[in-house]
Amino acid sequence: MTFLIQQTLIYAVPLMIVALAGVFAERSGIINLALEGIMIFGAFSGVLFVNLVQRTGMFDAAKAANDYLALQGFELMAMAVAAIMGAIFSLLLSFASVNLKADQTIGGTALNLLAPALVLFFIRIIANQNTLQMYTGDAGSWFMIKKSMFGYGRSDEMGFFGSTFIDKTYIATYICILLFVVLSILLYKTRFGLRLRSCGENPQAADSLGINVYKTRYAGTTISGALAGLGGFVYALTTANCAATGEVAGFGFLALAVMIFGNWKPLNIAGAALLFGLFKCVAASYTSIDINGDGVFLLAQLGISGHLYRMLPYLVTLVVLAFTSKKSRAPKAEGIPYDKGKR
Repeated sequence: MTFLIQQTLIYAVPLMIVALAGVFAERSGIINLALEGIMIFGAFSGVLFVNLVQRTGMFDAAKAANDYLALQGFELMAMAVAAIMGAIFSLLLSFASVNLKADQTIGGTALNLLAPALVLFFIRIIANQNTLQMYTGDAGSWFMIKKSMFGYGRSDEMGFFGSTFIDKTYIATYICILLFVVLSILLYKTRFGLRLRSCGENPQAADSLGINVYKTRYAGTTISGALAGLGGFVYALTTANCAATGEVAGFGFLALAVMIFGNWKPLNIAGAALLFGLFKCVAASYTSIDINGDGVFLLAQLGISGHLYRMLPYLVTLVVLAFTSKKSRAPKAEGIPYDKGKR
């Protein structure tokens, strides 16, 4: 159970934060299909930061001194870098959608094509190969939280809670959950959130009340880019051993499905992300999931092809969207370029 919960959170949290990124953009009236590309760019930026800082020797010095807070600080800085670079990359979509009034679907698709090509180009220049990795070691040895950091020496002192939610987890997971809660409150309980949502529902009415629709849409898309970039790095850190390869296994598109399934509402999105994260966990770890706790891996012994397990998250996506998309209610003005001169 501990393994299943930990693995589900590892896959669900990036989906959750990137789906919220889509909500911020679409609630402002911009369709952000570029989530996949921004995730790829954010993952590359965060991994590159970790690689460069490791080369300075500061990581080794912190680990040699058992300074776990410093190591977690480096992780937080890498997350911040990924978020900033994701926000900068998303400005391309903002400029095309707001200033040029370009088709937002085409703009997002273009960024999805640009990001992996650009990232692989940089990786080839920097690493002379197709993968950018940590300079030394692995993500688990550097960034995973250990109970010993909190003064607990034995695994049984904190019981199930400690072994599940503290030991062998990443602080990035809980930072993303905290951000999800704070930004959900920002979106629905603040003046800024109300203005943002009004620009996605009726920008003409918002403009008549003195709200700058262009700036608000820029803000929504920039927040969206920052969250998607952050989600990309968290994905790379927790599931790809802090490596950038120019792809994120379709997580950006899965996040779009989670957003639609969650009907653009944060609480629904959290539940949908956990559901998809569970199936992603099964797909990735079906040979290691011990359902009965008796050391027998039933899923691996069912005789079902491993390819089917790996297809599960995407099959579930298609089935869920087929049954729920008709009930989904997208913001009324999303995807429609706003022209101040039209009423």
